Amino acid sequence: MKTNWDLSVFYNGFDDPAYARDMQALPERIEALRALIAGENPDAAAKTRQIVDAIESLTLLMERLAMMMMLTQSTDAEHPQANAAQTPMNRAFMAVSQCESAFSRYLASLEDLDAVIAADEELTRRAFVLREYAENARHNLPEAIESPVLKMQLSGGKALSQLRGKLEATLTANFRGEEIPLSAVRGKAYDPDPAVRKDAYEAEIACYKKIEIPMSVCLNSIKAEGETMAELKGYNGILDMTLASSRLTAQTLEAMWTAIREALPELRAYFRAKGRLLGHANGLPFYDLFAPIGESTKTYTIEEARDMLVDVFTRFSPEMGEMMATAFDEGWIDVYPKEGKRGGAFCSGNYEMNISRIMTNYSGSLSDVSTLAHELGHAFNNKQLNRVPVMMTDTPMPLAETASTFNETVLSDFVRAAATPEEELTLLDASLTENTQVMVDIYSRFLFEQKVVAAQADHAMSVAELKETMLWAQEQSYGDGLDPEVRHPYMWACKSHYYSTGRHFYNFPYAFGGLFGRGLYARYKAEGASFVPVYCDLLSRFGSDTIENVTASVGIDVTTPAFWREAVGTVVEEARRFVELADAK
Repeated sequence: MKTNWDLSVFYNGFDDPAYARDMQALPERIEALRALIAGENPDAAAKTRQIVDAIESLTLLMERLAMMMMLTQSTDAEHPQANAAQTPMNRAFMAVSQCESAFSRYLASLEDLDAVIAADEELTRRAFVLREYAENARHNLPEAIESPVLKMQLSGGKALSQLRGKLEATLTANFRGEEIPLSAVRGKAYDPDPAVRKDAYEAEIACYKKIEIPMSVCLNSIKAEGETMAELKGYNGILDMTLASSRLTAQTLEAMWTAIREALPELRAYFRAKGRLLGHANGLPFYDLFAPIGESTKTYTIEEARDMLVDVFTRFSPEMGEMMATAFDEGWIDVYPKEGKRGGAFCSGNYEMNISRIMTNYSGSLSDVSTLAHELGHAFNNKQLNRVPVMMTDTPMPLAETASTFNETVLSDFVRAAATPEEELTLLDASLTENTQVMVDIYSRFLFEQKVVAAQADHAMSVAELKETMLWAQEQSYGDGLDPEVRHPYMWACKSHYYSTGRHFYNFPYAFGGLFGRGLYARYKAEGASFVPVYCDLLSRFGSDTIENVTASVGIDVTTPAFWREAVGTVVEEARRFVELADAK
């Protein structure tokens, strides 16, 4: 089994002649696409088909180049060749964005787009996206300023986003006299020793002092730029722009938040009960949020994690079990933390080869095994999307978190089913730790980002304001579940999601995907093996329609609180059971 990912499937390093050829060909291919869109052709169907073919071919080339660069940077923040590739790749993405804007204007100009689409079988397969292109013409940057605005973004928000990533990846914390990577010190939040958890938390909070000012500049500037972009594109602010790109309505988002807000009192009761078990009288201190409960201090080697995951998910779907075995055996996963490696975890898919690459910072906890299941869920989603044209794989973020959370739920259910009564409390806590992050913590992040965005109308928030606002947001979500004296004022510096220029409000998708995944799992429990092909087909269509239409295709109405209350209720039931067992203990 390999514990470092294999990038040679893309290129044999940055000195590979194939890499040089592809980088050299990239601007030529983009110019050819630009000329194709601008060219005259009386046969609109033929021209549209040529453009579609060119876009999809270019997408595959750019995906391969970008993955080589981005994956290398994520595990080695100071890699000179990967960093050198950043500027030309950013320019290429900017140029392609301009080409797509021109294509959308062309499609919008056609007198009868439906007839053009119907004239070609391959265009018909891509009908939803082509109509979306035409609709989006209303929200393109004005053509006269598009190029300079996008170029300024490269040295503005995008550059600041990259800076933030480098600040995090190179940040170390002084833990008990030793400088260790931030990702490693954060991993100690799961340590069975309470003194280790507390010391790690204090070391983490202290280390942010070294980067709090540049982090605050990055965050304010990215949100200010986002508001400007939303205005230029004709949206009513960043959230409106984000909902449009997510193919989601405000009604659906509010329906989900309504169900979550209703559940907060009982979820807070879980935090207080956990705090009592750990000897705390005033709610749960933040450093014990991820503390393991019970006598079990079991950890898992990566080999044990592999065997468990392959076994569990082969039972659900032999196709998924086989993919997981391949992922571990063929170098899909970069497993362990190290200096220069970014924190957290992610999955990136390559359509052309039908493979994925996964980064984790594995330390052996059950939560780390769950993270592997989560990211392998993304990989399975990527695999199902390979059934459709690459143009139809652009999955909105709320749906993109479905398969990952579904996998977490499958694993949790399996582990709990095999548990002894003595282990039930421990496993309930492990499940609730993950699910309250998806609901309670994500809600706090959403509230925080709303405040930061609103503030940009008249000022950039100071470090003190950002910390105060984060504590306010945690009060609104965690309430008396957390000890008011021991929270996390730097969560805004910790989470990379706030610093994406292309994905503002990159928080609610986790709540959506988490709860939607739990709802789908309930369907699987009720219907059994017959639901698996339905599930796989659903994953393959995530880029093929609006979220409301995709979910309705399996009989789920996400526009009202009813579905969300049902999904949230499964977490509340676990919280009630935990409190009952904790009080008895």
